[in-house]
Amino acid sequence: MSGHSKWATIKHKKAATDAKRGKAFTRIIKEITIAARNGGDPDSNPRLRTAIVAAKAVSMPADNIKKAIMRGTGELEGGQIDEIMFEGYGPGGAAVLVNVATDNRNRTVSELRHAFSKNGGNMGEQGSVAWMFERKSQILIPKENAGEDQLMAIVLDAGADDLRDDGDQWEVVSPPEAHEAVQKALESNKVASTEAAIAMIPKNLVKLEGKNAGAMLRLNDALEDHDDVQSVYSNFDIDEKELEALGQ
Repeated sequence: MSGHSKWATIKHKKAATDAKRGKAFTRIIKEITIAARNGGDPDSNPRLRTAIVAAKAVSMPADNIKKAIMRGTGELEGGQIDEIMFEGYGPGGAAVLVNVATDNRNRTVSELRHAFSKNGGNMGEQGSVAWMFERKSQILIPKENAGEDQLMAIVLDAGADDLRDDGDQWEVVSPPEAHEAVQKALESNKVASTEAAIAMIPKNLVKLEGKNAGAMLRLNDALEDHDDVQSVYSNFDIDEKELEALGQ
């Protein structure tokens, strides 16, 4: 797993604040709105189904979910959101993908470019780093929730590609089309996950340490804190002890 995923896990262990919860609501509402453009019925729209599951996981009120769907289908105004994937490089040459949902592309481009340059990175052209990633289902499970043999049997039978050991958690990697089947298999076996999403998984990792490691984490946080950013993916890898020290 990339250092980015480890860093996200360390941050998740900190106490959640109302501001962070509000940001999660905003991001999920945008995702529901975008997904609903392909149809407002979750039974026939896998992306919408996944977004609704994420909304329920953060206890989003049903009325918020309904209105987001209606904005996406055009039944309510306010659904004019562009989904864009920006690419760039962070300190030490780490590749970065930034998935954005915005109603003002020019403003977002300017602000992201500033975030990159301020933190030792630079934005790249379309296609400059995307080839370094694969679109996969990624599910993270704390090790106390399941043993390796038990989990291996569950996820492989459901269509997963791999089960990876990442310290205190398991990472289940699957083809995007197997995402729901793997999730349902885990739920039916009462194995709880901390995160489940279609993500861009790096094919190879770039080792960072020292100043580059700290700068990369600052860039990552600056991008994730932007209101229009839905998700950030990177191929950086930082030693776990150094990550924990930087997270203090």
